[in-house]
Amino acid sequence: MGEHEQPTKTALAVAAGEAMVVDTLGGRMRVRWDEQAQATPHGQLVFFAEFLATAGVFDRWVEQCPLSYSSPNGSAKRDVLGTLMLGILAGGKRYAHIARVQGDAVAARALGLSGLVSEDSVRRALKAIDEAGAERWMRQALMDSVREALSRPWVLDLDATIKPLYGRQQGAEVGYNPHKPGRPSHVLHSFVVGNLRLVLDAVLTSGKQHTSRHGKAALQRLLDELGAQAPALVRGDCGYGNEDIIDLCEQRALPYLLRLRQTANVKRLIERLFRREGWTRATSLSQGWQAIEDELRLQGWSKARRVVVLRRRIRHDVALQARTAGGQMVLALPHDEVQDNARLWEYTVLVTNAGYDIEAIGQLYRDRCDCENSFDELKNQWGWSGFTTHDMRRSQIMARAVALTYNWWSWYARAANPGARREALTSRPLLLAAVGRAATSGGQTTLYLTPMHAEVGLIKSMIANVQAAVAHVRRTAEQLPGPDRWRALLHYICQRIVGLPTVPTSSPALAGPG
Repeated sequence: MGEHEQPTKTALAVAAGEAMVVDTLGGRMRVRWDEQAQATPHGQLVFFAEFLATAGVFDRWVEQCPLSYSSPNGSAKRDVLGTLMLGILAGGKRYAHIARVQGDAVAARALGLSGLVSEDSVRRALKAIDEAGAERWMRQALMDSVREALSRPWVLDLDATIKPLYGRQQGAEVGYNPHKPGRPSHVLHSFVVGNLRLVLDAVLTSGKQHTSRHGKAALQRLLDELGAQAPALVRGDCGYGNEDIIDLCEQRALPYLLRLRQTANVKRLIERLFRREGWTRATSLSQGWQAIEDELRLQGWSKARRVVVLRRRIRHDVALQARTAGGQMVLALPHDEVQDNARLWEYTVLVTNAGYDIEAIGQLYRDRCDCENSFDELKNQWGWSGFTTHDMRRSQIMARAVALTYNWWSWYARAANPGARREALTSRPLLLAAVGRAATSGGQTTLYLTPMHAEVGLIKSMIANVQAAVAHVRRTAEQLPGPDRWRALLHYICQRIVGLPTVPTSSPALAGPG
């Protein structure tokens, strides 16, 4: 009777379980489904898991998580956070993308998980974390992932990046959105270690809260936490060249370099300086830039401050001539005639209290463009553009979780390749993707890796660099607690980074790289 009550398989289900014959372009093949095999498309994850385990950063992140369930049937928080990190690391940008890694038993074992959970379990788990606890937990994890590398002079880049939204989310408001005007959005006020591309914090606000005053409280809190490890320079674009940010830096005696909006008073300054002698054409100001400095006191400022004006001639093929009678701008193409003495200039006005030469000021601000590269990478190659829920609380947690995974992977990629930084677009295929097949015999598990990348020799040398870093920490800091091992690991990586970025050394208070 028991056998009689068992559901019978349909003919289609029986056929699917048998070997299939497939006539391909290269000939006939036999295909059979094998759902029990221990295999993974992310075979090199084991090396990243060893990197995290050496310093215990992932374990501390899990232990400090304030997640708790009232039901005994809830998923373990290690399984939830491990699934979340693996989904981000594998290139997921939506919660639904977590389903792509849910069956990866090899990756789950490498991360010490009892199993990978579903996307719904991840969403529900984040909802169960209280807002205040999540704030402390994620901010502390982000700070710990970077703090040990801030012993040398470094630059703090301030910026706000727009996250367009396509549903009915909390805080989805139409504000400043240059790429998609009229589209509701969130704003991420971000604080980045310049040139190293490491995120110190990211604060999510509604679409209309994009100005510097909405990020001032987060900046003040960040500077308080940094204490003696405060930046040697605070740098920002025209959204931060306001009295509130300038006054905050001056109260703390922090050098700043901020761009000014071209308001009416700024334009009058440009007109006054246009014919003045003394414009500097330094070799460090490449691409034809010239510089001159003056003092300026704008309306709302408490005092006059030093400003540096940069200018360069606009190339004829991108110059805009005067308006026509109809009011339309005419683009000057290369074959159009533009007089050599035509006043076609591009201007940038910077306010600063730093005591660097004028040539250093211009180059130092031009280096800020690397900050934009990190935002592009975080939004398009990681998950800052997605992982959106109806409430802002979970979206805030996910923004910081993406930044934390990004920081960990950045350190790992620099350990593998100290000479140059690689974005996720190239580092993940090199250092993560490989077909892995696990075989267990005599209580020992062997993972057979089959790289699918053409640069197999490069991959092996990069993994050898990672294992050298891990071996160094185990050899020198074996008996030390986890935070000290993480400090030793970052010190080892920084010592091998070629051209560790620093601010110009013209100021005697600043030291160059060791």
